[in-house]
Amino acid sequence: MTEKLRFRDPDLAKRVAEKIHDVAPKEGIVKICHVCGTHEWTITHFGIRSLLPANVEVIAGPGCPVCIVPASEIDEAVQLALKGVTVTCFGDVLRVPGSKMSLLDAKADGADVQVVYSVSDAVRLAAKEPNREFAFFAVGFETTAPSTAVEIQGKPPKNLTFLVSHRIIPPAMKLLAEMEDLNLNGFIAPGHVSTIIGLKSYEIFPQKYGMPTVVAGFEPLDVLFGIYMILKQLSEGNPRLENEYKRAVSWEGNTKAQESMQKVFSVVDGNWRGLGTISSSKYVLNAEHAVYDAHLKHDVKVEHGADIQHGCKCHLVIIGKIKPTQCPLFLKACTPQKPVGACMVSVEGTCRIWAREAAADSAS
Repeated sequence: MTEKLRFRDPDLAKRVAEKIHDVAPKEGIVKICHVCGTHEWTITHFGIRSLLPANVEVIAGPGCPVCIVPASEIDEAVQLALKGVTVTCFGDVLRVPGSKMSLLDAKADGADVQVVYSVSDAVRLAAKEPNREFAFFAVGFETTAPSTAVEIQGKPPKNLTFLVSHRIIPPAMKLLAEMEDLNLNGFIAPGHVSTIIGLKSYEIFPQKYGMPTVVAGFEPLDVLFGIYMILKQLSEGNPRLENEYKRAVSWEGNTKAQESMQKVFSVVDGNWRGLGTISSSKYVLNAEHAVYDAHLKHDVKVEHGADIQHGCKCHLVIIGKIKPTQCPLFLKACTPQKPVGACMVSVEGTCRIWAREAAADSAS
């Protein structure tokens, strides 16, 4: 608790904010992109944007792992459930819209969909009922992929398969860096993901794209320091890779976790909701572990999905081109109680975060 309070010291935050104003350019717009739902919560909840110069923007990229799951893969999970397989998943996946229905809709129609808190929960459920077919819907970035890999390496029950929907962050950052109309000047790299993949995974951004890149933690001072470090690099004209989150992130990352993923997964091109296909951005089970692939065992196949519903602007929110308040459905047709877009579903979704803070403001 003492450590957390130290990283929320309001006096120190004011001093860092003053340094940010000192080092920020006096003309032109500086646009910094983060790719982490927890960063967005910290920035919004603690009002960090209000401390920045008017010409320094911090936008939210595709950092919500649930938000970027394409509708076609939600459709696969729904198809699996309607076939009579017990689909297990994390709670924030339950309400993510597919092309026509969510897993919650499928559950309402009689399908057996169960929320679990870990992959090992799904393993235990399958072990208890060997005569029933189970599947785990494996969603998440490099942070959660190792736990899926470890359970598969442990040879789970034969009646459990995996619908793998893990995505890889750096290729998505590369896509954003190459979007000319986004005009990014720097990245705040995600802390949780970086504990797994390490600092080295981001070398390409300062080296190839000339973009300052800082791995930052999740407390208000972490984020403020990250912004300051990026602005300082820009003022010096010396873009580089820096680690603000040294207490948790190393250069190499978690090598044991990386080895587990390499043994279980292959890397392929992957579709991201609202972003299309991104090269080398998705994990799939390799040939050695194909026996655990739900697609193969249960003949699950969806060719195309409808990612964005009429009027929804999630695809623009996900890459930071617009703010949630610029979507015509925000807190009108699309609310946390009745989400239209994926960004309003997960607690890490930008629209959901903004909606929650709006509700807190109106209540105070």
